[in-house]
Amino acid sequence: MNHQCIQKLKIATREKIRRFNSLRGGEVQPGEFWDAVVVTAVDASQREAYELQISEKVDRKELPLGVHYKVFSDPPGCKIGNGGSTLYALQQLKDIYGKALGRLRVILIHAGGSSQRLPSASALGKIFTAVPLGDPLYQMLELKLAIYVDFPSHMKPGVLVTCADDIELYSIAEDESIRFDKPGFTALAHPSSLSIGTTHGVFVLDSYEKSTLSQMEIISCLRFLHKPSVDKMRDSGAVCQKQSGCFSLSDTEFVYTDSTYYVDFDTAQSLLNLLKEVGPLECEIDAYGDFLQALGPQATIEYTNNTANVTKEESSLVEIRQKIFHLLRGTPLNVILLNNSRFYHIGTTSEYLFHLTEDEALRTELGLLPSAFSVHSYKNIEGSCIMCSILEHSSSVGAGSVVEYSRLGAGASVGGGSIVSSCWVSPGLSVPDGVFMHSLCVSHQGQTRFVTAAFGINDNLKHSVEAPTSMEALNFFGVSLTECVSRWGNEILRFSGDMSRCSLWNACLFPVCSDAQSSFSMSLKMVCAVLSGSTFTLPKDTELMSIQESLQSKNLEEMLKFRKGLHHDITQRRCSS
Repeated sequence: MNHQCIQKLKIATREKIRRFNSLRGGEVQPGEFWDAVVVTAVDASQREAYELQISEKVDRKELPLGVHYKVFSDPPGCKIGNGGSTLYALQQLKDIYGKALGRLRVILIHAGGSSQRLPSASALGKIFTAVPLGDPLYQMLELKLAIYVDFPSHMKPGVLVTCADDIELYSIAEDESIRFDKPGFTALAHPSSLSIGTTHGVFVLDSYEKSTLSQMEIISCLRFLHKPSVDKMRDSGAVCQKQSGCFSLSDTEFVYTDSTYYVDFDTAQSLLNLLKEVGPLECEIDAYGDFLQALGPQATIEYTNNTANVTKEESSLVEIRQKIFHLLRGTPLNVILLNNSRFYHIGTTSEYLFHLTEDEALRTELGLLPSAFSVHSYKNIEGSCIMCSILEHSSSVGAGSVVEYSRLGAGASVGGGSIVSSCWVSPGLSVPDGVFMHSLCVSHQGQTRFVTAAFGINDNLKHSVEAPTSMEALNFFGVSLTECVSRWGNEILRFSGDMSRCSLWNACLFPVCSDAQSSFSMSLKMVCAVLSGSTFTLPKDTELMSIQESLQSKNLEEMLKFRKGLHHDITQRRCSS
């Protein structure tokens, strides 16, 4: 990416953030911002957590005022995917606004899920993941709204569909604007390498219209491919050749991949009719693969039988897909080519660490800070990231590490490449390299208790075995879980929930303690025993919980109270310094 493109991206992004900051805490004028901001949640518990946090943001004037902020949860029962969430969210909007919905500009942010690949976002939600930017401190919600701040004023009534864990940065010419004013679907598209295309959606453009000379172009799409092979991209005519102009990609061959899309309200109404026809959903629908593959003049019904990228195949999936295809067939798919753009995904621990501590491109483009809304005397913070935290004297954070919403006592240290989230670290304690630690407040047997989940940064929390007797196949910091249990002096290990899917996610590993500091210290000793090959015997009658159980019994009010206390103390100490 050449210097000119980088500079344009930086200037455009900073201007969007400046404009959003000017709207925070003030009443917006009609047409100036979204009429409704909708966030999806996986269940009622997650909805409650989201509503509570949004309400507090509005009270603290961290969001634009005069906007309808809504949180909609999926119905109880089987998982329905972000496509199912889209349908149910549209239905709930229709129930609330009736015919007035046809006059509203809505942003729909998919934020449901357990966030197993970034567990620090599991309790309070990935849309509330901190970003080292802004004062008050940004979270992903503010960042998404800032990046799209120009969209509502150039958009006909309809819905913009996006996800909570990605960032799209772009620049366009000063006399241009991204307009969502065409019928059907209009999608944003980003130049990407062919290897990236295999894990994303890829647009097949009309070959007669390809020019790719300017920063932005609007083109009709012939077909949408979902996670295609390189051969499939070539055979379908999706591969483009780089020409001159401002491009965010150095590859001579590339494809245009998906991120966010707009649906006009006539098409949204068609989707609502689908929900009425199929009744309660019994399978996962993908808002990208299952909706967009039905669009464009070259779309075929073949994809409906392809379940290669499906997490859990249900018998009704093919039937539902075919109904979607017949419903949407012939619906236009327009693509806005953002030739000078970047797409970042921040959905895993490794991605989170890289983008917040090592990625110079994102740091430059967004203006990310090594320390945001924090108090510390630690000088050598370059290469690390500290957010909404208090580090007492002589404490330190290693390169490549993130510390968020935490208190570190005097002399405490965090090694390199680690995440410490929502923790209270006692003086003098040392967190090793490559460790993830996240404290949760839980309601346990009628009392407030604390659990600190700890894993290796590269541990796979989703990998499962069919029975507890097979747990030697599960690795905790690279060590067999069977070996770990013996080092802790346990005779047996309990798994919560579905016993046919035993994983680190539902392994009851972590002590239940009466205070946050003891919880952190106890879990840290367990980790150090595994890493050093030594033993650590848990106190007699110590109760253990899995992160799955901890989330099911989380105490939202107490967790947010801890953050409020940090916010208050940081504000006080900044004022007095």
